Formats: sequence, C-alpha cells, structure tokens
Amino acid sequence: MFSAFPRYLEHDPQVPVWCVTPDRGGAIHRFFDTAPISPSGRYLAVFRLPFEDRLPEPGEKGDVCVVDLQTGEDRVVAQTCGWETQLGANINWGDTDHALYFNDVDTQTWQPFAWQLDPITGVKKRMQGTVYHASPDGRYLISANMRTMRRTQPGYGVCIPTDKMQHFVGPTKDDGFYITDTTSGESRILATIHDLFFCANPDMSVEDANGFEIYGFHSKFNAQSDRLMLSLRWYPKRSADQWNMFQDDFRAVDYAWLTIKPDGSDMHCAVGPAYWKRSGHHATWFPDGEHISMNLQMEDQGMLALVRAKYDGTDIRKMHETIPGSGHPTVIPGERYVLSDTYIYEPIAFGDGSVPLRWIDLEQGRETCAVRIHSQTPQQEAIGALRVDPHPAWDRTGRFVTFNGFVNGTRRVFIADFQNLLP
Repeated sequence: MFSAFPRYLEHDPQVPVWCVTPDRGGAIHRFFDTAPISPSGRYLAVFRLPFEDRLPEPGEKGDVCVVDLQTGEDRVVAQTCGWETQLGANINWGDTDHALYFNDVDTQTWQPFAWQLDPITGVKKRMQGTVYHASPDGRYLISANMRTMRRTQPGYGVCIPTDKMQHFVGPTKDDGFYITDTTSGESRILATIHDLFFCANPDMSVEDANGFEIYGFHSKFNAQSDRLMLSLRWYPKRSADQWNMFQDDFRAVDYAWLTIKPDGSDMHCAVGPAYWKRSGHHATWFPDGEHISMNLQMEDQGMLALVRAKYDGTDIRKMHETIPGSGHPTVIPGERYVLSDTYIYEPIAFGDGSVPLRWIDLEQGRETCAVRIHSQTPQQEAIGALRVDPHPAWDRTGRFVTFNGFVNGTRRVFIADFQNLLP
C-alpha cells in the first residue's frame, strides 16, 4: 500500500484502514460482490461522480478512474455517459489488469454498451452488450437490460431519456438477460423473461403473470464462473406508464432469484416470491459457488436473518438463529465468518449517520465492529438514490476489503486489511 495514503483512524478501527481517494472526492467503487482491486492487486478501479447533490441527466459524463495502489497515482482513464449514482458505470475487472469493463451510452441512439479497456495501454474495444458483472475467468459479461433497470429503482443501470426506456408487460420473449463474449464482443440473450417464469425448476408459481410489468435487475457469476444468479422484479401494471416504481410504491414489487449455467441450461428458482414477500435483500454467492447468502425474514413478524439457500431452491435456512441480517453480507471461505455493513436506518446502525462493518463469527455467535464509517449524505433523505452504501467487497486474495464512505463532505473509497481477523 502506498505509504502516503492517509490512515483512517476514527472510532478506533480493529483493522488497518487507508483512504485511497484522498485528493479528489465523489468516488465510489461498484458493489459488494465485485472486487474493485485488479487481479494482480496493484490497481483499484473507481467511478467518480461529476456532482454529488443531484441525480444525473441523460448525456452527462462521469469519470472512470484507476488508482495505482503502489505509487498513489490516480488517473482518469475514460469518461462515460453510462452510469447511475449507486453502482457508477458498473466497472468490472476481467481476468487480468489489462481488461477493464464499464458501460457507456451512445447519445445519438441512446443505446447502452460496454467498453473493454486496457487501462495500462489505453487500447479499448466496444462490446455489443452491456456489463453488470464480469465472470472471474474473464470470458463473459452478464447484464439485464440497462435501458429498463431504472423502471423498478433509480440509481442503477444507465441514465437515458424516459421516452427511450423500453416497456414490457407480462413474461416477454423479447427481453431478459444478455451474455457477451469478451473475445468477440458479441452478445446474445441467455434467458428471456418468459424462460425464467415458465422453465425454471421449481417454478415461481406466479398467478396472472400477464398482469405485471417484469424486468431484470441484478446478475452475478459465482467465483468458479460456471453458474449465474439472475434477479427478476415485477409489479402490477398501472394505467399510467411509470418508470420509477421505487418512488411510487416499492412495497408492491415482487422478486425472485434464479440460477442458470452460462450455456443457458440447468435453470432453477433459488429464492422465489413466497420468501421475498416477507422482506429481504442483497443476495450473493457463497465461495463454494453452490449456495447463496442473503438477508431474509424467515417468519412473519420475525427479524431479518442471515440466510443461505442452495442454487436449486433447496436447503433455505438461517445461518444463525439470533444474529440479525443487515446491509450487504458476504460469507468468506470456511463459512465461519460473515462480513456485512448496515443501512443507516437499520437497528444495528449507530444513529448518527455512521454504520459498522460487521465481522460476524457464526460459530461463536458474536460480532465485532471492524470499522465504523460515516455514510449518510445530506441529500439522501429527499432522494434515496443519493445515499452512500459502504458495499464492503473482498479482493481476490480474500485479505483486503474495499468500501465506500461519506467523509469530510464527499464520497471516498477506503481499503482495509483484514489479515489479523482472518482464520
């Protein structure tokens, strides 16, 4: 770690922490399930918002930045119109430091697409499809339709004019999840909304599916690159066309997590709407690539729990009977420990705009506040998409954790060394 990166010492962190974007604010990394640190460990990829007090307008550009963790150099390697406030431009590393993927938008056609960029040489190639998540082996990109993602929740996908956002009612065969071959750049539909509703085993048992607007959302490869999680969201069709269901009545939205192989086979409903109706959020893969972790309310009136489920919809159960779920949990290899953050409104938050990075020992039934970081922004009460979630994300060695904070009046990115807490 570059010696001049300032140490973060507030609230006595239990692990060493550095601010790795000290000179310029407005910086976030992508998400809790994607390593923003390059495969070699030398570079950090972050997105820098051009402003922090409002949502973007179509065509406004933000910066794709690469920080050299050895020298401290912070470079803008590209600008893009393909971003939103929560996940930026969905920046993902491929399998080497020479492959960085992020979204952009052709403002003549308002068509989103992804770039493959070598941030070291500057050589780049346009992909036919978009990127939400890149497979760890570097072969594929997976993405739902970036033009429709904002229909269920702003802050995700890309910003295009409302009248250019596609509109789908019922389990359409014309939309779904798209997989892109990173070598050829060619993209194809991996699974249609219709396939996911009617071909998964077990099925989702949704009555009158034609009465709903249905859209794809999250999509994630496992660490082995041999299976994907796909998230669907749907809500009753209204008389007036809407594009922001989150703002209007997010409680009316239903969800499902499905799994599939990269060749389109072996499709399952892992966590269906019957579970989601109680309350839940933020699923990702276990290290074994077979199980899913998430927050889920398992009983009516019960608390949010840390839950595991097998990819085929079986073995859905709590990881611990009394430890509550929160934020964005990930399970580390060995399955004894969980790392998560917390939303500022969840009971585990400190009540002053700061939240913990929770280090949870499932075997001992206890947890430690590894880091306490301020995350509340002045604007988020009025505009939820302007919040800052820490999104703690492990690097590929399983030692370093990257997370966001709102410190000294701006968005900043931090790296923590968890070596002294690891088994």
